[in-house]
Amino acid sequence: MERNKDLTTLDEMIDKFIGPEGSEPREEFDRGFQDFMIGMLIRESRLKLEMTQEQLARKVNKKREYISRVENNCGNITLKSLRDIVEIGLGGKLHIDVIL
Repeated sequence: MERNKDLTTLDEMIDKFIGPEGSEPREEFDRGFQDFMIGMLIRESRLKLEMTQEQLARKVNKKREYISRVENNCGNITLKSLRDIVEIGLGGKLHIDVIL
């Protein structure tokens, strides 16, 4: 299928309005998006387990408001808290990759 030349792809829009890959604005955008995805993964996992934020919070000795902040803006969470939420609260396994 041919691409409509009048349409702009998402990658082209991000390059135009945020910056090309490797630029500081793009790196900051990508980090923020990754933080957002961590929060979404936690929320989706919690909902899949039919668990409320309150129930998850109790399992990891946190307040419900903390779980809400993590799910909505995961930008400021310690590794220990993330591990506790995933492994103790959700019964999952945390896996982190380092790519050089």
